[in-house]
Amino acid sequence: MQNIFIGKGNLANSPELKIINGRNGDFEVATMRVMFARYGRDEDDQVVQTGGFWREVEIYGYKARDVAKHLRKGSRVLVIGEEVDFMAKDSDDNEVQVIKIKAEDIALQLTRIEKIVFAAPAARQSEAANTNQAEPQY
Repeated sequence: MQNIFIGKGNLANSPELKIINGRNGDFEVATMRVMFARYGRDEDDQVVQTGGFWREVEIYGYKARDVAKHLRKGSRVLVIGEEVDFMAKDSDDNEVQVIKIKAEDIALQLTRIEKIVFAAPAARQSEAANTNQAEPQY
């Protein structure tokens, strides 16, 4: 990673999961748009948004599947990855610079969470399947 990026932001929409055909076979990618806002205090000492920026974010493999399964529009996330830029064409066929983030990891922040249900560890899941017992929910 050359241009390390770490930021907290909100998803503009639910992640979109795609299967891409690459040189080494098919792979999964989840794409999403994230607003990374900046906050400060105004003259009344109230917290207000003072700026920010949008970024396209991509994550690959099993993490892409998990992100698409668990995150929704408005989710507050911590994104760790690499900022990459490239040239592309806009709707008027003009060449523009695009900056996106190739995420190494995306973590759900615990704001606005009402309930979390953990999956049982793999060993306990296989034991429960062998004995036909339901796993407790935490």
